[in-house]
Amino acid sequence: MSQMFDLIKQNAVPAAVMRSAAKGALSVPADEMIEILVYLTRNPIFGQEAKMTLAAWDEASALAAVSGPAPQEVLDYFWAEQNRRPRLMPALIENPQVPEQELVHAAAKASRELLTMMMASARVHASGAVLRALLENARLLPLEIERIRAAMGEGTHGEEHEGHEHDPESEAAHQSWHQEHAHEIAAEEGKAFELVGGEEEQEAGQEPVQELVHDAAHEADREPGSMTVEEVKRRKAAARMSVADRKVSTLQRIAKLNVAARVKLAFLGNKEERSILIRDGSKIVQNAVLSSPKLSDPEVETFAAAKNVQENVLREIAHKRRFMKSYAVIRHLVNNPRCPLDISLPLVKNLLVTDLKGLQTNKNVPDTIRKVATKLYKEKSTPPGQRPQ
Repeated sequence: MSQMFDLIKQNAVPAAVMRSAAKGALSVPADEMIEILVYLTRNPIFGQEAKMTLAAWDEASALAAVSGPAPQEVLDYFWAEQNRRPRLMPALIENPQVPEQELVHAAAKASRELLTMMMASARVHASGAVLRALLENARLLPLEIERIRAAMGEGTHGEEHEGHEHDPESEAAHQSWHQEHAHEIAAEEGKAFELVGGEEEQEAGQEPVQELVHDAAHEADREPGSMTVEEVKRRKAAARMSVADRKVSTLQRIAKLNVAARVKLAFLGNKEERSILIRDGSKIVQNAVLSSPKLSDPEVETFAAAKNVQENVLREIAHKRRFMKSYAVIRHLVNNPRCPLDISLPLVKNLLVTDLKGLQTNKNVPDTIRKVATKLYKEKSTPPGQRPQ
C-alpha cells in the first residue's frame, strides 16, 4: 500500500486532496489510482464522484489492472453487475482471483453479451460447475448447448483423448497465452471449424495419420503364424479401417468445439489433434498450435514442409527463433512453394551446397529463388582461390 493511499484510508489528507482523488487526478500510477478510487466509492461524501470517475476510466489501464494479480477489492468492484464493462470481462473471467463460484452465479443468468464471452473462455470450459450453470441459462442458443455438452463429455471416450495426460507446464502455458490473446480469441469466437488444405490433404500434413495406419497394419503381422493369409489380410484391413474411423471421430469432435476450446486443445492435445488444428481456418488456433510446449521438432519440420497449411503458419514458424534454429525447418521453408517469397528468399543463403544444388532445379519454387540458389551454388562450390574478386 502506498503512502498516499495509507493517508487517504486514515482520513489524514485535506478535503481538496480527497476531491482530487475522487476525480482520479492524483500523481500516482494508474493501478494505484484505480485502487484508491474503488476505496472511495464507499465514502459518503466522495463516493458518487469516484464511481463516475471509474465509469469513465481509460479502458487500457483498467484492463491492465484486472488482467493479473490485483487487490481483491478492485476485482470485486469491476465484477459487480452494476459496474461491469464489456472490454474488461474476458480478463476478469480468466483471472483466477475471481472465485469460481462467482462465475457459476453469473453463468446462470448472464446476458447474451456475457454468454458469448464465457463461451470463449478456456477457464469456463475447464470447469464442470460453470458449464452446468451455463446450461441453466435460457438465453443459450442450440449450438452453444451442443458445444457445452461436448465440452462436458470431453475426456470420457478413451482412445479419442489419448495423450491428454495432466501436464502442468502445458496447462500453465495455455492459461498465460489465452489471457494474452483473449481479445483475438473472442473476436473469432463465432468462426466454425474449417479444415483448410483442399486437394493437398494427402500430403505432408497427413503424415501422422499415415504413420498410425502403418503401425496398425504392422500389428497384424505380429500375430501367431497359425493364421491364414486371408485372416492376416482381414486383420490388416480392419486395422486400417479402425484408424480411419478414429481420424473421422477426431475431426467430428474438433468440429463441435468453439474457438476457445480448439485453442485449449492445441495446447493440451496430442500429435494427431495438432496435425488437424494446424489446418484450422482460424489463425488464432494455428498460432496456438505453434505456441504449445508439447509441439516437437519433427512436427514443426512437417508443418514447414506442408503444402496444405495457410501462409500464416509458415510466417509464424519463420518468426519464432526457436524453430529457426533448426536447419531442417529452414530447408523445408525454402523448398515449400506455399512459403511467401519475403520469407523464403532471405533464407536461401543459409542452405548448404548440396541443398542449393537441388534447389536450382526445383520447379515448384519461384524463379527468383532458383536464380539466387544458382548464384549462391556457384559461389559456394567454387574453391576459394578460384572465386572472382
